[in-house]
Amino acid sequence: MILVVGHTKGGVGKSLLAVNLAIARARCGHRKVLLVDGDHQATAVKFTELRAQVTGKSDYTAISLVGSALRTQVRQLAPNYNDVVIDVGGQDTTSLRAALTVAHKLLVPVPPRTWEIWATEQLVPLVEEAQEINESLRAFTVINAADPQGQDNEQAACLLREFEPTLTYLDVPLVRRKTWSDAITQGQAVHECKPRNSKAVAELVALVRAIYRKAGN
Repeated sequence: MILVVGHTKGGVGKSLLAVNLAIARARCGHRKVLLVDGDHQATAVKFTELRAQVTGKSDYTAISLVGSALRTQVRQLAPNYNDVVIDVGGQDTTSLRAALTVAHKLLVPVPPRTWEIWATEQLVPLVEEAQEINESLRAFTVINAADPQGQDNEQAACLLREFEPTLTYLDVPLVRRKTWSDAITQGQAVHECKPRNSKAVAELVALVRAIYRKAGN
């Protein structure tokens, strides 16, 4: 399956989720996973380099592809892998549009904040345009960096549901926890980080199941 983790707004946690999902899938039955960094900042590739240095492993293949070349190369490479995860930058770029034409699913992480939710609405016509070319594309939103408590999460969920059916809301929020950033600085996914944060791990597992449960993978 080809999964795009993307948004037109920066700072929503795309790269963090992309690398965690890539590692989680790679560790699931020794699957071959390709992580495509479609962002000029190359955050996912830099993380992979850090991971190799710190842990001596990567568990997946990471490459950088931007612009229209992303579409061509992913089509050629995808048959060699069980899963492809594409991390695209926080703008309406050629890379994002190219990724949507080859993807099976789009995951849109959205912090429970007003500006991020407003920006998410702009994705609706973009996804609908991509679906005219790629009829198999399905798009989902998920609350990322959720508050540990309070009403903001519930209010954000209600607003995100208004973007259905184009953007289907996944009720598997990921709470803002220090362990997510700690894991990244150690070149690890959150389920590998010590001490283990069972709540964060459970949230990642729930997200993986929500994304992949209907893909036959």
